Amino acid sequence: MDTIAGFPLLGLEITKDGQVFKPEQAVAIRQAVRDVGAARLTDLIVISHGWNNDMAEARQLYQELLGNIASLMPNHGSLAQRKFAVVGVFWPSKEFADSELIPAGGAASLGEDGADLSSSALKQKIESLKGTFDFPDEQPLDRAKALVDGIEDSVAKQEEFVKIIRSLVPGKPADITDDASDRFFKDAPREILAVLAGPSIALPADNAGGVSLDMDDVGGAASLGDFFSGVKAAAWRLLNYATYYQMKERAGVVGKALNGVLAPVRSLRPDLAIHLIGHSFGARVVAAAADGASALRPSSLSLLQGAFSHNGFTEKFDGSNDGFFRKVVAQSKIAGPIIATHTVNDKAVGIAYPLASRLASDNAKALGDENDQYGGIGRNGAVRMKSAECVQGTLLPATGAYQFLAGKVYNLKADAFITGHGDVKGPQVANAIIFAFGA
Repeated sequence: MDTIAGFPLLGLEITKDGQVFKPEQAVAIRQAVRDVGAARLTDLIVISHGWNNDMAEARQLYQELLGNIASLMPNHGSLAQRKFAVVGVFWPSKEFADSELIPAGGAASLGEDGADLSSSALKQKIESLKGTFDFPDEQPLDRAKALVDGIEDSVAKQEEFVKIIRSLVPGKPADITDDASDRFFKDAPREILAVLAGPSIALPADNAGGVSLDMDDVGGAASLGDFFSGVKAAAWRLLNYATYYQMKERAGVVGKALNGVLAPVRSLRPDLAIHLIGHSFGARVVAAAADGASALRPSSLSLLQGAFSHNGFTEKFDGSNDGFFRKVVAQSKIAGPIIATHTVNDKAVGIAYPLASRLASDNAKALGDENDQYGGIGRNGAVRMKSAECVQGTLLPATGAYQFLAGKVYNLKADAFITGHGDVKGPQVANAIIFAFGA
């Protein structure tokens, strides 16, 4: 059997349409939990990546995080005596590439009202998305590239561009209240581009002269398109939202499949402690698995910079609608604690949800923060929950101790230790997860 960080590793590849790619992998998982004697498992860690382009990147995430868990485990008494194995989930996902983020310390020249995004940058963006969507996308994206030149002066090109991008993603969103996805499909193309056309990040008041702007002035890395205005910048944001939306829908499909794989595991071993860990859209994968058709009753749920709505667990967050994963809390689907790291340093989660606010024509608030209906859990934690359900906390140093209780959501503000969306592998995160294991 393969190993990772000293733990037995059971790989599980799930396709974009929710099928187990190699059925023998599911068989191996069931066999592993049947073992008796010295090999008998007490705990099964199930971990899912989010935005990753390939299995190597996902495995590196698992290696580093689980390595820190393994190194800290001896400090946890009886927990260190338990027998763990890992199910590493691998699924086809697409990240916002590093080239789409301007590193802190970089510079851009922007005028008082922003600047036009170049046609070449937008074409590169379109090219990078080939292979991202469920539907065949090479030919439609080539057509979208052909529309870029002159798009700002042609209503016909604008309308065709939006229609092409919308045609590439699933058209029946499972949930529409947490991210304005209904507006993405029903609003007129010109209206969509109009609301996405302004800069998402306000320029400092002293930048009226169009000086070179250091990205440190606006909080480190930011999406390139967020500093520009106009039709091409709107098209860039539309592509970001389409990527987000496709990955969100796919994560739900993968989560449903994961529930199906784990259901017989739970039947075989009602005593087995199952721990779900998800990063980015992997947080949505594991939350969907916990919320699936078969009751898994995981012993813990760890959401690391989760890319789903900060209202996901909330009852009647807007006065009428429950969060999409409200039943996870209301029906006590997790036997132990739920922990959620969050930080203002997470720029990737900050890309999608401000766009949702724009699509909903809600530009009055600070986009994407805890006061915005369309914020992300990786940015703000779980919000608007009952005081008895949710605890506001802080991610502690690796030597810190937590008092996690079953049935509660713990928001762990991680500004001091998590520097960006992918920075979830450190010992501080590992320590919090271990305490969730032992709660």
